[in-house]
Amino acid sequence: MTEVVVSTKQNKYSTLNKCAMALSFLLALPLAAVLLLHPSAMLDANGGYSHRAMMLIMIGISGGFVHGVGFIPRFWLWKWLFSPFLAWPLMIWGYYTWFMA
Repeated sequence: MTEVVVSTKQNKYSTLNKCAMALSFLLALPLAAVLLLHPSAMLDANGGYSHRAMMLIMIGISGGFVHGVGFIPRFWLWKWLFSPFLAWPLMIWGYYTWFMA
């Protein structure tokens, strides 16, 4: 018969990290929805897109989703690129672009 092994280890995510993950996901979700459903909401005053800004904002959205679902990349570059330390400021920039457009 197979024995069931019950682990007494603590959960690998602390409560604070779970709140940060939820914040990342909740910041990324509306921005992604706006970019998919109504991209003209992100136009600048001249009626054009800043492709550099949109690229960085989309990297922030990707980082928000990656961190928000709890995925931890192995390679150091992806860890840095999709970390909340980079994603949150880029998403805040996205919200600024969205509300000031």
